[in-house]
Amino acid sequence: MIKVAVLVSGGGTNLQAIIDAKAAGIINNAEISLVISNKPTAFALERARKAGIEARCIAPSEFETREEFNEALIRTLDETGIDLVVLAGFLVIIPEKMVAKYTNKIINIHPSLIPSFCGTGYYGLRVHEKALERGVKVTGATVHFVDEGTDSGPIILQKTVAVKDDDTAESLQLRVMEEAEWKILPEAIELIASDRVKILNGRVKVI
Repeated sequence: MIKVAVLVSGGGTNLQAIIDAKAAGIINNAEISLVISNKPTAFALERARKAGIEARCIAPSEFETREEFNEALIRTLDETGIDLVVLAGFLVIIPEKMVAKYTNKIINIHPSLIPSFCGTGYYGLRVHEKALERGVKVTGATVHFVDEGTDSGPIILQKTVAVKDDDTAESLQLRVMEEAEWKILPEAIELIASDRVKILNGRVKVI
């Protein structure tokens, strides 16, 4: 049973999907040991406490330097014995030291089919606005490992979602969450926890 930490900045809908998947037996070989937010008012912290999960706020504003914040974040993960870090809407740049320490042990959910509509500045509604502007017929979500780049790590899972003619950024965002993000993020966690994910030549192979 691996220990998972979920890092989140906002409401925590993806966190709730993970919690629900654990309760439903979709996730069997991992436990959610810790939830961290950089915002003390994040509803994700309340979701965690309601589920009996340890919840902590580690905010950059509480530290004199970003390096001190980075050290506190890594120290908290180390002290809890975390095996896998899940970024579920965590709007903080992950320090290179943490990426190096947790190589292939940090995953992220992105609301598009990478490499489309990803990279610096592409988060939240902006992703869906740009998809609609481009007129794509399908979009979706991607779970990938985190490396030193932005949305550039090896892809673990992707799921497509059809774009409707009358979609707004808000309606598309909701459907991508419901039909893709909330399904493939728990699935990826269970695959990793079951030791079924291997990286060969920079590409993920599910066994």
